[in-house]
Amino acid sequence: MHQTVSLSGATAARERRRWRLAVAGMLLSVLIFGSNFVISRHAVLNGLSPHDLLALRFGTAGLLLLPIFLRPGLAKCGGVGWKRGFWLAVTSGFPMTYLMLTGLTLAPAAHGATIGPGTVTLIGIIGGVVLFGAVLSGRLIFGILGVLSGLACLAVAGSTGSTAGTLRGDLCFLGVGLLWGFYPLLIQLWKIDGLKAAAVVSVLSMVYLPFYFLFFFRGFDVAPWWVLLLHALNQGVLNVIIGLWIWGWAAHVLGAASVGRFPPLIPVTGTLLAIPILGEIPGPLQVAGFALIIGGLFIASWRRPGRTPSVAQPSIAHQGEVPAAADHKS
Repeated sequence: MHQTVSLSGATAARERRRWRLAVAGMLLSVLIFGSNFVISRHAVLNGLSPHDLLALRFGTAGLLLLPIFLRPGLAKCGGVGWKRGFWLAVTSGFPMTYLMLTGLTLAPAAHGATIGPGTVTLIGIIGGVVLFGAVLSGRLIFGILGVLSGLACLAVAGSTGSTAGTLRGDLCFLGVGLLWGFYPLLIQLWKIDGLKAAAVVSVLSMVYLPFYFLFFFRGFDVAPWWVLLLHALNQGVLNVIIGLWIWGWAAHVLGAASVGRFPPLIPVTGTLLAIPILGEIPGPLQVAGFALIIGGLFIASWRRPGRTPSVAQPSIAHQGEVPAAADHKS
């Protein structure tokens, strides 16, 4: 009897440690994804082009994940099939990332960190209702209205701001959200493992590399070697591999109810880091837009945890790449 109680206590303590580690992992992923907007914006403002970052991102991740892609055989496209692989690459690979990085050359990083995840969450909610029979509750509707109001505030601020390209950059971020939002839905619909999906997206996006070297390559001295290495690690390793891996594991440990509380921290992180690192001080209308979007995300994603963890649903976490909570996505 005493031995049984001891075993139960040890199991409970182990589960508590696992839960705390999962929370820490989620917070680390939030930091990775939220800071990527700021780091990428800093890169394009200091000599690197979106094309350079694209090549570093998918060249690094694609080569590292190539063995996972090839394991089931080339004909099976990483085990998901070429048709599904194509749509995964469109929604989370080169097209989406190109829009994100182009937007960061035109608009503040805080806009990207807010508009992208906000749009992704809206699509996740609508997709959950249409594809998976989720209930569109009053709380979700209220959260959606908050996000839409915040996006409208940013649109007005961008159209009347001193920078002519801000509105175009915001439209790029809107395109990011529209593409990126379908990625976790497809992952959930097709029940694809997150790391396998990342391998498919990264390897297929390497098709861009020949075009990069033919038309956009400016030489390896475009920046110091350590700068190129830093951005290769941030783009290809931290965001595509480590961030998604940690997020996916933590999502399974914590369950959908708890995991849904973390994605709204991504725009908070990106917005706050942009102030000291980039000197981006938002105006009153932008602050109102950020607050409405972040508040709407919290309202839409907040769930009361149940007594037993459940498997999480796909999340916007992949960009930073932007995770509603997710199962295989992250």
